[in-house]
Amino acid sequence: MPEQQMIIATVIFLVTYAIIVSEKIHRTVAAFSGAALVLILKIIDPETAIHAIDFNTIGLLVGMMIIVGITRHTGIFEYLAIRAAKGSKGEPFQIIAALSLITALLSAFLDNVTTVLLIVPVTFAIARQLELTPLPFLVAEILASNIGGTATLIGDPPNIMIGSATTLGFMDFVFNLTPVVVVVYVVTIFIIRLIYRKQLVTRPELQAGIMKLNEQEAIKDTVLLRKSLIVLSLTVVGFILHQYVHLESSVIALAGASLLLLITRQDPERPLQAVEWPVIFFFIGLFVVVGALKEVGVVEAVASWALALTGGNILSTGILILWLSAIASSFVDNIPFVATMIPLIQDMGRLGGINDLDFLWWSLSLGACLGGNGTIIGASANLIVIGMAEKRGETISFMSFLKVGFPLMLISIILATAYLLFWYVFHTMTAMGVTLAIGLALALISKLLSAKMILPVRENV
Repeated sequence: MPEQQMIIATVIFLVTYAIIVSEKIHRTVAAFSGAALVLILKIIDPETAIHAIDFNTIGLLVGMMIIVGITRHTGIFEYLAIRAAKGSKGEPFQIIAALSLITALLSAFLDNVTTVLLIVPVTFAIARQLELTPLPFLVAEILASNIGGTATLIGDPPNIMIGSATTLGFMDFVFNLTPVVVVVYVVTIFIIRLIYRKQLVTRPELQAGIMKLNEQEAIKDTVLLRKSLIVLSLTVVGFILHQYVHLESSVIALAGASLLLLITRQDPERPLQAVEWPVIFFFIGLFVVVGALKEVGVVEAVASWALALTGGNILSTGILILWLSAIASSFVDNIPFVATMIPLIQDMGRLGGINDLDFLWWSLSLGACLGGNGTIIGASANLIVIGMAEKRGETISFMSFLKVGFPLMLISIILATAYLLFWYVFHTMTAMGVTLAIGLALALISKLLSAKMILPVRENV
Protein backbone atom coordinates (compact mmCIF):
# COMPACT_ATOMS: atom_id res chain seq x y z
CA MET A 1 0.00 0.00 0.00
CA PRO A 2 2.75 2.61 0.85
CA GLU A 3 4.46 1.95 -2.52
CA GLN A 4 1.11 2.30 -4.32
CA GLN A 5 0.49 5.62 -2.58
CA MET A 6 3.97 6.83 -3.57
CA ILE A 7 3.25 5.99 -7.21
CA ILE A 8 -0.19 7.66 -7.18
CA ALA A 9 1.15 10.81 -5.43
CA THR A 10 4.04 11.04 -7.91
CA VAL A 11 1.73 10.63 -10.92
CA ILE A 12 -0.67 13.30 -9.61
CA PHE A 13 2.25 15.66 -9.00
CA LEU A 14 3.78 15.10 -12.46
CA VAL A 15 0.43 15.48 -14.24
CA THR A 16 -0.32 18.66 -12.25
CA TYR A 17 3.12 20.00 -13.09
CA ALA A 18 2.74 19.14 -16.78
CA ILE A 19 -0.62 20.95 -16.95
CA ILE A 20 0.92 24.02 -15.26
CA VAL A 21 3.78 24.04 -17.78
CA SER A 22 1.49 23.51 -20.78
CA GLU A 23 -0.75 26.42 -19.74
CA LYS A 24 -3.72 24.57 -21.30
CA ILE A 25 -5.57 25.00 -18.03
CA HIS A 26 -5.05 27.90 -15.62
CA ARG A 27 -2.33 26.98 -13.14
CA THR A 28 -4.58 27.72 -10.16
CA VAL A 29 -7.19 25.26 -11.43
CA ALA A 30 -4.46 22.68 -12.07
CA ALA A 31 -2.99 23.05 -8.57
CA PHE A 32 -6.41 22.93 -6.89
CA SER A 33 -7.40 19.87 -8.93
CA GLY A 34 -4.20 18.11 -7.88
CA ALA A 35 -4.87 19.00 -4.25
CA ALA A 36 -8.43 17.70 -4.51
CA LEU A 37 -7.23 14.39 -5.98
CA VAL A 38 -4.69 13.66 -3.23
CA LEU A 39 -7.41 14.36 -0.64
CA ILE A 40 -10.12 12.31 -2.41
CA LEU A 41 -7.75 9.35 -2.84
CA LYS A 42 -6.79 9.66 0.86
CA ILE A 43 -3.09 10.03 0.10
CA ILE A 44 -3.13 12.83 2.63
CA ASP A 45 -5.80 13.61 5.21
CA PRO A 46 -7.37 17.08 5.53
CA GLU A 47 -5.62 17.90 8.80
CA THR A 48 -2.17 17.09 7.38
CA ALA A 49 -3.04 19.03 4.22
CA ILE A 50 -3.82 22.12 6.31
CA HIS A 51 -0.45 21.76 8.07
CA ALA A 52 1.27 21.46 4.66
CA ILE A 53 0.08 24.95 3.67
CA ASP A 54 2.69 27.58 4.48
CA PHE A 55 0.48 30.32 5.89
CA ASN A 56 3.50 32.56 6.51
CA THR A 57 4.09 32.73 2.75
CA ILE A 58 0.37 33.31 2.12
CA GLY A 59 0.14 36.06 4.74
CA LEU A 60 3.25 37.84 3.47
CA LEU A 61 1.97 37.85 -0.11
CA VAL A 62 -1.50 39.10 0.84
CA GLY A 63 -0.14 41.84 3.11
CA MET A 64 2.32 43.21 0.54
CA MET A 65 -0.26 43.03 -2.26
CA ILE A 66 -2.65 45.19 -0.22
CA ILE A 67 0.06 47.77 0.58
CA VAL A 68 1.18 47.98 -3.05
CA GLY A 69 -2.42 48.03 -4.28
CA ILE A 70 -3.13 51.16 -2.23
CA THR A 71 0.22 52.83 -2.98
CA ARG A 72 -0.04 52.41 -6.75
CA HIS A 73 -3.05 54.77 -6.85
CA THR A 74 -0.83 57.65 -5.71
CA GLY A 75 1.09 57.78 -9.02
CA ILE A 76 4.48 57.57 -7.29
CA PHE A 77 5.76 54.85 -9.60
CA GLU A 78 4.94 56.84 -12.76
CA TYR A 79 6.60 59.85 -11.11
CA LEU A 80 9.83 57.89 -10.56
CA ALA A 81 9.88 56.65 -14.17
CA ILE A 82 9.45 60.15 -15.63
CA ARG A 83 12.10 61.55 -13.27
CA ALA A 84 14.48 58.81 -14.39
CA ALA A 85 13.87 59.59 -18.07
CA LYS A 86 14.43 63.32 -17.54
CA GLY A 87 17.50 62.67 -15.41
CA SER A 88 18.92 60.70 -18.35
CA LYS A 89 18.57 63.80 -20.61
CA GLY A 90 16.59 61.75 -23.11
CA GLU A 91 19.60 59.54 -23.96
CA PRO A 92 18.01 56.14 -24.90
CA PHE A 93 20.45 53.82 -23.20
CA GLN A 94 20.69 55.99 -20.11
CA ILE A 95 16.90 55.81 -19.91
CA ILE A 96 17.04 52.00 -20.20
CA ALA A 97 19.64 51.87 -17.43
CA ALA A 98 17.61 54.23 -15.22
CA LEU A 99 14.26 52.45 -15.76
CA SER A 100 15.93 49.06 -15.25
CA LEU A 101 17.51 50.26 -12.02
CA ILE A 102 14.13 51.49 -10.75
CA THR A 103 12.57 48.17 -11.79
CA ALA A 104 15.30 46.22 -9.97
CA LEU A 105 15.04 48.33 -6.79
CA LEU A 106 11.24 48.17 -6.71
CA SER A 107 11.32 44.42 -7.41
CA ALA A 108 13.52 43.96 -4.34
CA PHE A 109 10.69 45.24 -2.14
CA LEU A 110 7.55 44.70 -4.21
CA ASP A 111 6.08 41.87 -6.21
CA ASN A 112 7.78 41.59 -9.62
CA VAL A 113 4.46 41.45 -11.46
CA THR A 114 3.27 44.62 -9.76
CA THR A 115 6.53 46.37 -10.59
CA VAL A 116 6.35 45.69 -14.33
CA LEU A 117 2.65 46.53 -14.42
CA LEU A 118 3.56 49.98 -13.11
CA ILE A 119 6.72 50.62 -15.16
CA VAL A 120 5.83 49.20 -18.61
CA PRO A 121 3.06 51.69 -19.56
CA VAL A 122 5.42 54.61 -18.87
CA THR A 123 8.13 52.81 -20.84
CA PHE A 124 5.91 52.63 -23.91
CA ALA A 125 5.13 56.34 -23.63
CA ILE A 126 8.85 57.20 -23.46
CA ALA A 127 9.74 54.88 -26.37
CA ARG A 128 6.99 56.45 -28.52
CA GLN A 129 8.28 59.93 -27.66
CA LEU A 130 11.76 58.91 -28.83
CA GLU A 131 10.35 57.02 -31.88
CA LEU A 132 12.21 53.88 -30.84
CA THR A 133 11.19 50.25 -30.65
CA PRO A 134 10.28 49.46 -27.02
CA LEU A 135 11.87 45.97 -27.31
CA PRO A 136 15.27 46.83 -25.70
CA PHE A 137 13.50 48.69 -22.88
CA LEU A 138 11.11 45.80 -22.20
CA VAL A 139 13.77 43.07 -22.33
CA ALA A 140 15.98 45.05 -19.93
CA GLU A 141 13.07 45.57 -17.51
CA ILE A 142 12.12 41.87 -17.57
CA LEU A 143 15.69 40.88 -16.73
CA ALA A 144 16.01 43.62 -14.08
CA SER A 145 12.78 42.58 -12.33
CA ASN A 146 14.01 39.02 -11.84
CA ILE A 147 17.53 40.09 -10.89
CA GLY A 148 16.33 42.71 -8.39
CA GLY A 149 13.79 40.31 -6.88
CA THR A 150 16.64 37.93 -6.02
CA ALA A 151 18.20 40.38 -3.54
CA THR A 152 15.73 40.27 -0.65
CA LEU A 153 13.41 37.99 1.31
CA ILE A 154 10.29 39.66 -0.12
CA GLY A 155 11.56 40.29 -3.66
CA ASP A 156 10.49 37.05 -5.31
CA PRO A 157 8.10 34.23 -4.29
CA PRO A 158 10.93 31.61 -4.18
CA ASN A 159 12.73 33.72 -1.56
CA ILE A 160 9.51 34.21 0.41
CA MET A 161 9.01 30.45 0.45
CA ILE A 162 12.64 29.76 1.45
CA GLY A 163 12.52 32.36 4.21
CA SER A 164 9.29 30.94 5.56
CA ALA A 165 10.65 27.38 5.59
CA THR A 166 13.89 28.35 7.36
CA THR A 167 15.21 30.62 10.10
CA LEU A 168 16.73 32.98 7.49
CA GLY A 169 15.61 36.58 7.90
CA PHE A 170 15.39 39.67 5.72
CA MET A 171 18.95 40.85 6.41
CA ASP A 172 20.34 37.35 5.77
CA PHE A 173 19.08 37.58 2.20
CA VAL A 174 20.38 41.15 1.84
CA PHE A 175 23.88 40.34 3.13
CA ASN A 176 24.30 37.08 1.26
CA LEU A 177 22.56 37.74 -2.07
CA THR A 178 22.67 41.48 -2.76
CA PRO A 179 26.44 41.55 -3.56
CA VAL A 180 26.18 39.03 -6.40
CA VAL A 181 22.92 40.63 -7.58
CA VAL A 182 24.79 43.93 -8.03
CA VAL A 183 27.44 42.22 -10.16
CA VAL A 184 24.86 40.32 -12.24
CA TYR A 185 22.82 43.50 -12.80
CA VAL A 186 25.80 45.57 -13.97
CA VAL A 187 27.06 42.86 -16.34
CA THR A 188 23.54 42.27 -17.73
CA ILE A 189 22.84 45.96 -18.44
CA PHE A 190 26.23 46.42 -20.12
CA ILE A 191 25.62 43.42 -22.40
CA ILE A 192 22.13 44.75 -23.18
CA ARG A 193 23.81 47.93 -24.42
CA LEU A 194 26.15 45.93 -26.66
CA ILE A 195 23.26 43.96 -28.12
CA TYR A 196 20.88 46.85 -28.80
CA ARG A 197 23.22 49.84 -29.29
CA LYS A 198 22.31 50.24 -32.99
CA GLN A 199 18.60 50.40 -32.14
CA LEU A 200 19.07 53.07 -29.47
CA VAL A 201 19.63 56.09 -31.70
CA THR A 202 17.22 59.01 -31.74
CA ARG A 203 17.07 62.69 -32.70
CA PRO A 204 17.84 65.68 -30.44
CA GLU A 205 14.39 67.22 -30.90
CA LEU A 206 12.78 63.99 -29.69
CA GLN A 207 15.07 63.91 -26.68
CA ALA A 208 14.01 67.48 -25.93
CA GLY A 209 10.38 66.27 -25.84
CA ILE A 210 11.25 63.96 -22.94
CA MET A 211 12.54 66.94 -20.96
CA LYS A 212 9.13 68.64 -21.33
CA LEU A 213 7.30 65.85 -19.48
CA ASN A 214 5.92 66.99 -16.12
CA GLU A 215 6.45 64.35 -13.45
CA GLN A 216 4.37 66.32 -10.94
CA GLU A 217 1.24 65.56 -12.98
CA ALA A 218 1.75 61.85 -12.27
CA ILE A 219 1.08 62.35 -8.53
CA LYS A 220 -2.66 61.89 -8.05
CA ASP A 221 -3.04 62.04 -4.25
CA THR A 222 -0.32 63.64 -2.11
CA VAL A 223 -2.05 62.83 1.21
CA LEU A 224 -2.39 59.15 0.31
CA LEU A 225 1.20 59.17 -0.96
CA ARG A 226 2.50 60.47 2.35
CA LYS A 227 0.58 57.86 4.34
CA SER A 228 1.59 55.03 1.97
CA LEU A 229 5.30 55.89 2.09
CA ILE A 230 5.25 56.07 5.90
CA VAL A 231 3.59 52.65 6.20
CA LEU A 232 5.81 51.12 3.50
CA SER A 233 8.92 52.42 5.29
CA LEU A 234 7.71 51.06 8.64
CA THR A 235 6.98 47.70 7.00
CA VAL A 236 10.48 47.47 5.51
CA VAL A 237 11.98 48.38 8.92
CA GLY A 238 9.81 45.64 10.39
CA PHE A 239 11.23 43.12 7.89
CA ILE A 240 14.76 44.18 8.82
CA LEU A 241 14.05 43.71 12.54
CA HIS A 242 11.65 40.75 12.45
CA GLN A 243 14.35 38.24 13.43
CA TYR A 244 15.23 40.25 16.49
CA VAL A 245 11.68 40.96 17.65
CA HIS A 246 10.70 37.33 16.95
CA LEU A 247 7.83 38.12 14.60
CA GLU A 248 7.11 36.24 11.38
CA SER A 249 7.44 38.21 8.14
CA SER A 250 3.75 37.58 7.43
CA VAL A 251 2.82 39.31 10.70
CA ILE A 252 4.85 42.37 9.66
CA ALA A 253 3.24 42.51 6.20
CA LEU A 254 -0.31 42.03 7.49
CA ALA A 255 0.26 44.58 10.26
CA GLY A 256 1.48 47.08 7.65
CA ALA A 257 -1.55 46.41 5.45
CA SER A 258 -3.91 46.77 8.43
CA LEU A 259 -2.29 50.06 9.46
CA LEU A 260 -2.53 51.49 5.93
CA LEU A 261 -6.19 50.46 5.64
CA LEU A 262 -6.84 52.05 9.04
CA ILE A 263 -5.19 55.42 8.43
CA THR A 264 -6.49 55.80 4.86
CA ARG A 265 -10.03 54.77 5.91
CA GLN A 266 -10.60 53.18 2.53
CA ASP A 267 -13.38 50.79 1.74
CA PRO A 268 -11.57 47.40 2.07
CA GLU A 269 -13.19 46.13 -1.12
CA ARG A 270 -10.93 48.18 -3.41
CA PRO A 271 -7.56 47.26 -1.81
CA LEU A 272 -8.61 43.61 -1.55
CA GLN A 273 -9.21 43.63 -5.30
CA ALA A 274 -5.49 44.35 -5.68
CA VAL A 275 -4.72 40.97 -4.11
CA GLU A 276 -3.94 38.40 -6.80
CA TRP A 277 -6.28 35.77 -5.39
CA PRO A 278 -5.58 33.25 -8.18
CA VAL A 279 -1.88 33.39 -7.18
CA ILE A 280 -2.77 32.89 -3.50
CA PHE A 281 -4.95 29.85 -4.20
CA PHE A 282 -2.33 28.50 -6.61
CA PHE A 283 0.13 28.48 -3.70
CA ILE A 284 -2.41 26.76 -1.42
CA GLY A 285 -3.14 23.98 -3.92
CA LEU A 286 0.55 23.50 -4.63
CA PHE A 287 1.49 23.23 -0.97
CA VAL A 288 -1.08 20.43 -0.54
CA VAL A 289 0.19 18.47 -3.60
CA VAL A 290 3.82 18.75 -2.46
CA GLY A 291 2.74 17.93 1.12
CA ALA A 292 1.29 14.67 -0.19
CA LEU A 293 4.64 13.79 -1.80
CA LYS A 294 6.38 14.43 1.49
CA GLU A 295 3.80 12.50 3.50
CA VAL A 296 4.18 9.26 1.48
CA GLY A 297 8.00 9.40 1.41
CA VAL A 298 8.69 10.44 -2.20
CA VAL A 299 10.66 13.53 -1.17
CA GLU A 300 12.82 11.53 1.23
CA ALA A 301 13.57 8.95 -1.48
CA VAL A 302 14.66 11.65 -3.97
CA ALA A 303 16.77 13.31 -1.26
CA SER A 304 18.56 10.01 -0.60
CA TRP A 305 19.26 9.62 -4.33
CA ALA A 306 20.66 13.17 -4.57
CA LEU A 307 22.92 12.58 -1.58
CA ALA A 308 24.19 9.37 -3.14
CA LEU A 309 24.87 11.23 -6.42
CA THR A 310 26.95 13.96 -4.75
CA GLY A 311 28.41 11.76 -2.04
CA GLY A 312 26.86 14.03 0.58
CA ASN A 313 29.36 16.78 -0.28
CA ILE A 314 27.63 20.11 0.44
CA LEU A 315 29.66 22.04 -2.17
CA SER A 316 28.80 19.61 -4.99
CA THR A 317 25.20 19.45 -3.83
CA GLY A 318 24.88 23.25 -3.77
CA ILE A 319 26.30 23.73 -7.27
CA LEU A 320 24.04 20.93 -8.56
CA ILE A 321 20.99 22.65 -7.00
CA LEU A 322 22.05 26.01 -8.47
CA TRP A 323 22.31 24.79 -12.07
CA LEU A 324 19.35 22.40 -11.85
CA SER A 325 17.19 25.21 -10.45
CA ALA A 326 18.33 27.68 -13.12
CA ILE A 327 17.70 25.39 -16.09
CA ALA A 328 14.40 24.11 -14.71
CA SER A 329 13.15 27.60 -13.79
CA SER A 330 13.84 28.81 -17.33
CA PHE A 331 11.22 26.45 -18.73
CA VAL A 332 8.81 25.90 -15.87
CA ASP A 333 7.32 28.12 -13.22
CA ASN A 334 9.86 28.51 -10.42
CA ILE A 335 7.19 28.49 -7.69
CA PRO A 336 6.17 24.81 -7.94
CA PHE A 337 9.82 23.89 -8.47
CA VAL A 338 10.91 25.63 -5.26
CA ALA A 339 7.90 24.20 -3.40
CA THR A 340 9.24 20.76 -4.33
CA MET A 341 12.89 21.55 -3.58
CA ILE A 342 12.37 22.96 -0.07
CA PRO A 343 11.31 19.70 1.62
CA LEU A 344 13.90 17.90 -0.53
CA ILE A 345 16.74 20.04 0.83
CA GLN A 346 15.38 19.69 4.37
CA ASP A 347 15.42 15.92 4.03
CA MET A 348 18.92 16.01 2.49
CA GLY A 349 20.09 17.89 5.56
CA ARG A 350 18.44 15.39 7.92
CA LEU A 351 19.63 12.28 6.06
CA GLY A 352 23.13 13.60 5.42
CA GLY A 353 23.58 14.97 8.93
CA ILE A 354 24.13 18.51 7.56
CA ASN A 355 23.29 21.08 10.24
CA ASP A 356 24.05 24.27 8.28
CA LEU A 357 22.02 24.29 5.06
CA ASP A 358 22.53 28.00 4.25
CA PHE A 359 24.76 27.23 1.26
CA LEU A 360 22.03 25.07 -0.27
CA TRP A 361 19.35 27.70 0.35
CA TRP A 362 21.41 30.41 -1.39
CA SER A 363 22.01 28.02 -4.28
CA LEU A 364 18.29 27.37 -4.63
CA SER A 365 17.40 31.05 -4.40
CA LEU A 366 19.94 32.21 -6.99
CA GLY A 367 19.11 29.39 -9.39
CA ALA A 368 15.32 29.71 -9.16
CA CYS A 369 15.19 33.53 -9.28
CA LEU A 370 17.87 34.18 -11.92
CA GLY A 371 16.75 31.16 -13.97
CA GLY A 372 13.48 32.97 -14.66
CA ASN A 373 15.37 35.16 -17.16
CA GLY A 374 16.06 32.23 -19.49
CA THR A 375 12.78 32.25 -21.45
CA ILE A 376 9.54 34.22 -21.66
CA ILE A 377 7.78 31.52 -19.61
CA GLY A 378 10.42 31.46 -16.88
CA ALA A 379 8.66 33.93 -14.57
CA SER A 380 5.23 35.50 -14.23
CA ALA A 381 6.64 39.02 -14.78
CA ASN A 382 7.98 37.90 -18.18
CA LEU A 383 4.54 36.78 -19.34
CA ILE A 384 2.89 39.96 -18.04
CA VAL A 385 5.28 42.18 -20.04
CA ILE A 386 4.83 40.06 -23.17
CA GLY A 387 1.05 40.33 -22.82
CA MET A 388 1.15 44.10 -22.30
CA ALA A 389 3.40 44.46 -25.35
CA GLU A 390 1.04 42.41 -27.54
CA LYS A 391 -1.90 44.62 -26.53
CA ARG A 392 0.10 47.59 -27.83
CA GLY A 393 1.02 45.93 -31.13
CA GLU A 394 4.54 44.81 -30.15
CA THR A 395 5.31 41.10 -30.44
CA ILE A 396 8.15 39.51 -28.49
CA SER A 397 8.44 35.92 -29.70
CA PHE A 398 9.71 32.99 -27.64
CA MET A 399 12.84 32.67 -29.82
CA SER A 400 13.66 36.39 -29.96
CA PHE A 401 13.68 36.56 -26.17
CA LEU A 402 15.49 33.21 -25.88
CA LYS A 403 18.40 34.52 -28.00
CA VAL A 404 18.99 37.32 -25.50
CA GLY A 405 17.61 36.01 -22.22
CA PHE A 406 19.07 32.50 -22.13
CA PRO A 407 22.74 33.47 -22.74
CA LEU A 408 22.40 36.29 -20.18
CA MET A 409 20.83 33.83 -17.73
CA LEU A 410 23.76 31.44 -18.22
CA ILE A 411 26.23 34.29 -17.63
CA SER A 412 24.38 35.21 -14.42
CA ILE A 413 24.53 31.60 -13.20
CA ILE A 414 28.26 31.40 -13.99
CA LEU A 415 28.71 34.57 -11.91
CA ALA A 416 26.53 33.06 -9.17
CA THR A 417 28.63 29.86 -9.23
CA ALA A 418 31.85 31.87 -8.80
CA TYR A 419 30.25 33.84 -5.96
CA LEU A 420 29.00 30.72 -4.15
CA LEU A 421 32.43 29.09 -4.38
CA PHE A 422 33.95 32.29 -2.98
CA TRP A 423 31.26 32.46 -0.28
CA TYR A 424 31.87 28.81 0.65
CA VAL A 425 35.58 29.43 1.18
CA PHE A 426 35.54 32.86 2.85
CA HIS A 427 31.93 33.05 4.10
CA THR A 428 29.66 36.01 4.51
CA MET A 429 31.49 39.26 5.36
CA THR A 430 34.58 38.79 3.20
CA ALA A 431 32.53 37.49 0.26
CA MET A 432 30.05 40.34 0.61
CA GLY A 433 32.71 43.08 0.73
CA VAL A 434 34.84 41.78 -2.13
CA THR A 435 31.82 41.04 -4.37
CA LEU A 436 30.30 44.48 -3.77
CA ALA A 437 33.65 46.08 -4.56
CA ILE A 438 33.80 44.11 -7.82
CA GLY A 439 30.24 45.18 -8.65
CA LEU A 440 31.01 48.86 -8.07
CA ALA A 441 34.24 48.60 -10.10
CA LEU A 442 32.34 46.96 -12.96
CA ALA A 443 29.68 49.70 -12.76
CA LEU A 444 32.37 52.39 -13.07
CA ILE A 445 34.09 50.62 -15.98
CA SER A 446 30.72 50.10 -17.68
CA LYS A 447 29.93 53.81 -17.27
CA LEU A 448 33.24 54.83 -18.85
CA LEU A 449 32.89 52.36 -21.73
CA SER A 450 29.30 53.44 -22.35
CA ALA A 451 30.35 57.08 -22.61
CA LYS A 452 32.91 56.17 -25.26
CA MET A 453 30.38 54.07 -27.21
CA ILE A 454 27.85 56.90 -27.65
CA LEU A 455 29.80 58.95 -30.15
CA PRO A 456 30.56 56.27 -32.76
CA VAL A 457 26.91 55.20 -32.88
CA ARG A 458 25.72 58.74 -33.45
CA GLU A 459 28.35 59.37 -36.10
CA ASN A 460 27.14 56.41 -38.13
CA VAL A 461 23.63 57.80 -38.39
